[in-house]
Amino acid sequence: MKRMMVAGNWKMFSTVNSATQLIEGIVGGLPAPVTERNGDSQTDVVICPPYTVLGTAAHLLANSPIALGGQNCHHEQEGAFTGEVSAQMLTDIGCSYVILGHSERRRDYHESNSLIALKALAAVTAGLTPIVCVGESLEQRERGETADVVGTQLTEFVRGAGSGCLAASIIAYEPVWAIGTGKAATPEQAQEVHADIRRRCEEQYGLSPMILYGGSVNANNAQSLFQQVDIDGALVGGASLSVESFLAIIKAAVGS
Repeated sequence: MKRMMVAGNWKMFSTVNSATQLIEGIVGGLPAPVTERNGDSQTDVVICPPYTVLGTAAHLLANSPIALGGQNCHHEQEGAFTGEVSAQMLTDIGCSYVILGHSERRRDYHESNSLIALKALAAVTAGLTPIVCVGESLEQRERGETADVVGTQLTEFVRGAGSGCLAASIIAYEPVWAIGTGKAATPEQAQEVHADIRRRCEEQYGLSPMILYGGSVNANNAQSLFQQVDIDGALVGGASLSVESFLAIIKAAVGS
């Protein structure tokens, strides 16, 4: 049985009160294979709330098998960067993971492949596991450029961060056209790209990283996605804000 991961990206949602209710509901409903603390669980669960509730989340998750992650970090350890958060700050508050290169960061804040590589290096140095996002736009897919776009993102990431950083990272394939639209890639479409990512990593770097799918994952499509041989879990957006939906996705991962 392959190891799976379900990571929830809460984006800019939740207050301390709503986060508390959400975390308590998720922790209380976890399936037994995840809650068993004997090392046998094959499914890892991560939640990535907004910065303002990370402290509360760390406290609530202290005795649970759920890990905590940030949604972004700066590439410098410290400095005069108003409004930014460093990887060391995330580690200090209890994070083990950080999402980097999400399509919303690439699109809205013009983050480049080289900047994402620098952030990943900072994250690994601080003891975090980066969840590095790659993916194509609708226009790029329609032009048949998916493989080239994703391949370039991976190549430039390794050029800037090194294969050792790739080995310490998790890849998340998130087709931009499927994020927040309710239109997920079909299991076959997702598998095709995941297989290409794995092939590239194996042939070029001798690595076979964990590869998550992200893009309108929900309780209805999770099981069919997880049945694909090269899909190792999901980076979940909107559905991670519902106790019932997120637990259903976790259970689908456990049963895959």
